[in-house]
Amino acid sequence: QVQLVESGGGLVQAGGSLRLSCVASERTFNRYTMGWFRQAPGKEREFVGGISWIGGSTRYADSVKGRFTVSRDNAKNTVYLQMNSLKPEDTAVYFCAARSKSTVVVTTYEYDYWGQGTQVTVSS
Repeated sequence: QVQLVESGGGLVQAGGSLRLSCVASERTFNRYTMGWFRQAPGKEREFVGGISWIGGSTRYADSVKGRFTVSRDNAKNTVYLQMNSLKPEDTAVYFCAARSKSTVVVTTYEYDYWGQGTQVTVSS
């Protein structure tokens, strides 16, 4: 069982930046592909970005490309989501998720473990 704990959310003005962190309990963290998702009120959970455990390849949703960056530090069992040029439409609860396969996928059901989420609010 992998436990994931997100942190780093908060309130920021449009154009600002935040960095989210997700710490995993699993000692074999380096064998998990990690994804970031978000869910706004009344909307479905959507893929934001992810990073594979093989080669560190990344994948992003079109809505965040060029603004968000996913990275990982396997020594710290941590994955990060650096968010720049934030927009009010980025407001959501952000979740990290883990899957044991090597590819980054966009569908929620293909991830095995989830964190509890952290709120990000972007004011205009």
